[in-house]
Amino acid sequence: MFRKIIIANRGEIACRVIKTARRLGVKTVAVYSDADANALHVSLADEAVHIGASASSESYLQGERIIEAALRLGAEAVHPGYGFLSENAGFAQACADSGLVFIGPPVAAIKAMGSKSAAKTIMEKAGVPLVPGYHGDDQDSATLKASADEMGYPVLLKAVAGGGGKGMRQVWSADEFAQELKAAKRESQASFGNDDMLVEKYLTQPRHVEVQVFCDSDGEGVYLFERDCSVQRRHQKIIEEAPAPNLAKGLREEMGEAAVRAAQAIAYEGAGTVEFLLDTDGSFYFMEMNTRLQVEHPVTEFITGQDLVEWQLVVASGGKLPCKQDGLTIRGHAFEARIYAEDPANDFLPTAGPLTTLRPPLESRNVRVDTGVVEGDQVTPFYDPMIAKLVVWGEDRNQALNLLADALSEYEVGGVTTNVVFLYQLATSQPFKDAELDTGFIEKHQEVVFREAESDWLTTVAMAGAYCMLSDKGQSVGSDPWRAKTGWRLNQPSDYRYRLQVGSKKYDVRLTSLPLMSELEVSVSEIHDIDAAADVNQALQRVESCVISVTLVDNVLTVDAMGYRSNAKVAVMGDSFALYTANGATLFKHLDKELGEDAIDQGNAFIAPMNGSIVEILVDQGQAVKAGELVMVMEAMKMQHSIKATEDGVVTELFCQQGDLVDGGTVLLDFEPSEKSE
Repeated sequence: MFRKIIIANRGEIACRVIKTARRLGVKTVAVYSDADANALHVSLADEAVHIGASASSESYLQGERIIEAALRLGAEAVHPGYGFLSENAGFAQACADSGLVFIGPPVAAIKAMGSKSAAKTIMEKAGVPLVPGYHGDDQDSATLKASADEMGYPVLLKAVAGGGGKGMRQVWSADEFAQELKAAKRESQASFGNDDMLVEKYLTQPRHVEVQVFCDSDGEGVYLFERDCSVQRRHQKIIEEAPAPNLAKGLREEMGEAAVRAAQAIAYEGAGTVEFLLDTDGSFYFMEMNTRLQVEHPVTEFITGQDLVEWQLVVASGGKLPCKQDGLTIRGHAFEARIYAEDPANDFLPTAGPLTTLRPPLESRNVRVDTGVVEGDQVTPFYDPMIAKLVVWGEDRNQALNLLADALSEYEVGGVTTNVVFLYQLATSQPFKDAELDTGFIEKHQEVVFREAESDWLTTVAMAGAYCMLSDKGQSVGSDPWRAKTGWRLNQPSDYRYRLQVGSKKYDVRLTSLPLMSELEVSVSEIHDIDAAADVNQALQRVESCVISVTLVDNVLTVDAMGYRSNAKVAVMGDSFALYTANGATLFKHLDKELGEDAIDQGNAFIAPMNGSIVEILVDQGQAVKAGELVMVMEAMKMQHSIKATEDGVVTELFCQQGDLVDGGTVLLDFEPSEKSE
């Protein structure tokens, strides 16, 4: 076993590797950028080395600096984690040339799988089923389109050197092929320095099922069963589970054996994942092989009882596989939910900012939280916006799913918008409970997974108001009774008023209580046309009122409303809070008291949706554009965002240049709609 390793990565995977290394008595060296100077992985490692500026291109992608640090500090091996340099054959070769062990597969194996087109040729020879498509070297756009036309639409454009959904586009008709090809090539070039593409037949209802494989230097290989990763947005996974539900034993074995065959075809060593598309008729097709540890490896660890990082260290140091195939069994069921700083209501755009509140659920034998941040840290625009991985295990799928919902309802994150409430809605939706899985799950079930608690909404909003009241009560400043937030008034009932927002709707909630009485009268009014109202009170429309009794104990709200008693968990998220009831999750946002003031009018300006850099500007000042035409491309947090014209008009002024770094909310350009310019 190694004495010391350097971890060429950051965040939760660096922390994950450190945890196993420490248990095995292996010393660790962390690397960090300017932005990560105070990061968790830096404090957990035995030693840490600064390697450059915040941008990954100036730090975590600087392989020579990492190798120099490893040699200077006496590390024997490099663990690449995932992402960054983990599948970079040049870096793996440089490690070998410097006398360092690369904790991953041989260089030749990385190269073989680094090109999707070359990989498919190898897999075809190994007898692994392939999706019909064009994988040739001729990259002329006419050749690619001819292939798409021949196989029939829809097709999928995929970057030859890609991964993580980058450089990938669905094309539904011949008319949109040229535009989507250009976009896919642009993103692929920016992400991988290679814009070569392949074209595949797009399966309309496939499941994404991947198999975990492991091989040693003696050529022995095993599969540690499969994971279903079908639930995705932007071609990136957000909930994974193991084993894949509704998979017959014979099919499981067939896929596992095909995955091992794929690995052995390239003389693989270490941890790898063979990804398949599983069609509705039980046919499966090779998609790609990831020559590294996967983000979702914890669900495999939960159902097998194996530590895959330990396996990596054992195999990389020359040892044999810790277990043979007949010694591996599946026990129970596991889910992983990725907690992201992103806004599901705004096309899952990443968000950045300070983690003012970060209280994950308590870890146990059934609940695991892999993270690389602590409360007070910043989510920056430089890296992937994943905050943590929430992993749960149960005796069966239903139990594991219940545990996942409970754990999500206890997750509190403030300071940035997150997907926690969305994940809860998804995990508790009936289609997900019924395992109706395919890669279009979110689009197909939008009405369900983006639902708000509609059943008895008056009670839900009343509960939210009651929570605001009870959490305010007694929170006085110092000992000054005049500043207490108790709602007390001399010889009058106590009176409270809160203004809350749920999605696009705004509510005025008034609660009146009598001294020494446990009941509250709650009136809920919806606020209409708030921006145009001269007086906020004029914008209120009385909806309904009810009488409730309520208690709040350890963030559990119990409400008795008109003979109906219900409990709700409360998770505080900065200026927002979520109520988790039997009807689902509802996210409430506190509105400022100055609710009646007019919102800032941005006119016809195009606003940056997030912090990021301007990748490409496709229009000039004075240029006429059509509705839907691409005008600008931004990049942030490892994704590109296309900014398109919402209507016909003319670009009147540009306020940025290609390469500029801009903050979210920055005005990028002015635009005059056609009807105003005539």
